[in-house]
Amino acid sequence: MIVRSLYLLVTPRNVLSALKPQRERYFSTLVAHKNSHTSRSKMGSINCKEYKTTNETNACANNTSYNGTTGSYQTLKENNMSVYTEYVTLCNQADIQENEMKVFDFNEDTKVLLIKQNGELSAVGNKCSHYGAPLHTGVLGQGHVRCPWHGACFNIKTGDIEDFPGLDSLPCFNVQVETTGEVKVRAKKVDLTESKRLKNMASYCPETNLTYVVVGGGPAGAVCAETLRQEGFTGRVIMICRENALPYDRIKVSKSMNIELGKIEYRNSSFYNEHSIETMVGVEATKLDIECKTVLCSNGKLIQYDKIFIATGCCPIKPPIKGADLNNVVTVRDHSDADFINNFVDAEKNVVCLGSSFIALESAAYLAKKVKSVTVIARDEVPLLASFGKEIGQRILDLFTENGVKIITNSGITEIFGSDDNKVKEVILKDGSKLPCDLLIMGTGSKFYTDFLKESGVELNANGTINTDMYLMTNVPSVFAGGDIANAPVFSNGNQRTHIGHIQLAQYHGRIAAINMVGQTQIKLKSIPFFFTMIFGKGLRYAGYGKYSDVLIEGDLPNFKFVAYYLNSNNKVIAVASCGRDPIVAQFAELQAQDKCLHRSDIEGKEDPTAWTKNMNADAPCKLPAMNY
Repeated sequence: MIVRSLYLLVTPRNVLSALKPQRERYFSTLVAHKNSHTSRSKMGSINCKEYKTTNETNACANNTSYNGTTGSYQTLKENNMSVYTEYVTLCNQADIQENEMKVFDFNEDTKVLLIKQNGELSAVGNKCSHYGAPLHTGVLGQGHVRCPWHGACFNIKTGDIEDFPGLDSLPCFNVQVETTGEVKVRAKKVDLTESKRLKNMASYCPETNLTYVVVGGGPAGAVCAETLRQEGFTGRVIMICRENALPYDRIKVSKSMNIELGKIEYRNSSFYNEHSIETMVGVEATKLDIECKTVLCSNGKLIQYDKIFIATGCCPIKPPIKGADLNNVVTVRDHSDADFINNFVDAEKNVVCLGSSFIALESAAYLAKKVKSVTVIARDEVPLLASFGKEIGQRILDLFTENGVKIITNSGITEIFGSDDNKVKEVILKDGSKLPCDLLIMGTGSKFYTDFLKESGVELNANGTINTDMYLMTNVPSVFAGGDIANAPVFSNGNQRTHIGHIQLAQYHGRIAAINMVGQTQIKLKSIPFFFTMIFGKGLRYAGYGKYSDVLIEGDLPNFKFVAYYLNSNNKVIAVASCGRDPIVAQFAELQAQDKCLHRSDIEGKEDPTAWTKNMNADAPCKLPAMNY
């Protein structure tokens, strides 16, 4: 059944009266803050103009351009039925079993994923909207299908994206079962030309008299801005982007340094213009005033907001090494960094990468065949030791060696020497040895872009992160935070707070924050971190989080067809990594999403150590511990 929702933005008191008792305390905080804020504002302030609380009732509730947030197939609701195809028979209902997914040809160009769960049939597109993975090879969860490659989740009834990476939803097909048992589907014709679908977006209405600001043009900010519209928000949406660019897929910067910026933009300027999302590029937030509800920008503009989402991410840092300020000593974060490197290198250049982070290793892998030499200087005995462990780290080291990249372990750079024109020429290592160096890439860490929040009233941790609750709200009810800077609860880690710099989690934060900012419904975080990278054609996946004390490796590590189980001191599996064994990491992510877990005894010594994957929707006695906020 397709459910249509009519958007209505209500005040916190209206929401409070409609909510269950256990959530009253959360919203009473909002009301108390608003009341105290209003009383302070009436008295005025020497630091800002008098702030008058805006009317939070949506004056545009009858916005006809917004048709709800459900899937694209609206059963018999279209005035013009010519937008639909005829019904196409896929199979007999007896051909598909409970909790089963099957892919069928709708026509020679379009495949349909047919799913049976809880006795009901539904049908959505079969291509993940992220990188096009075939979803019938993925994982069926409770009400969603999970991508086998990178863990994105889509609602099986509507096709709507619910977890990331990616932006768009899946096409949704209408299913009809005849009395003969024949299963037929039909689609909107437009869905036959696209493998992905933009959710319905509300239109801007000046009478709404609300302004929501998004600070940060990364994955969290980009998803938040458009989710506000998808959730029916009709006020002003302003997105402040530090880079002189619209939001783009930043993780490709270190993997494909020659890629054009326009090809990795999440959305183009026409999209933001069409949906009245105001973008300020090349602009930083420099000061936040929670009393006046204003944010001051580097271009001198002062923006007043009703609610604000902060997702400013990280800034790469250089270690305090003598010579680090020389020309051609660089970090990699923005597209402009990659563009500089790509234009600088040639077959005569010697490149040194300091650090064995993903950024440093991905940069080294990209440059391996483009320069005279690439050398990675690693602090640990193997690269990625903390993430993957010693055995997998050693195999990664060997992979780099096989591809002509030298990795020097248990080392570091003590000094950097330059030429007469102030360009790096040579580096000295801990053991006193010297390396020729025309370009030094530092992948040695980062700090958080949150200095502008100091003395704002938003509480910062010593490392610059911001604590949030289960709704991504900070200690200030009108201020939300997400992405790298958010020290937020992680469901798969017992909802203990931590900060994680993954694109998947950042985009998920953007969606959850936007839903909670709009306030029609409140959704708690249910974070399952999922990380992925590609090095020399080897796709590594990793899901979960926590400190491990042992690693069990099953499969063929030398040929990169393995599964690694990371166990804590209690022999519980806290994370799973793999290469060449999809969809097992997605299956583990789904297991954690279902509040279940694995132990050493489920894997070690078993004839089939993957037996746990056979019935993802069955009950399991093991439950993840929970912490409440």
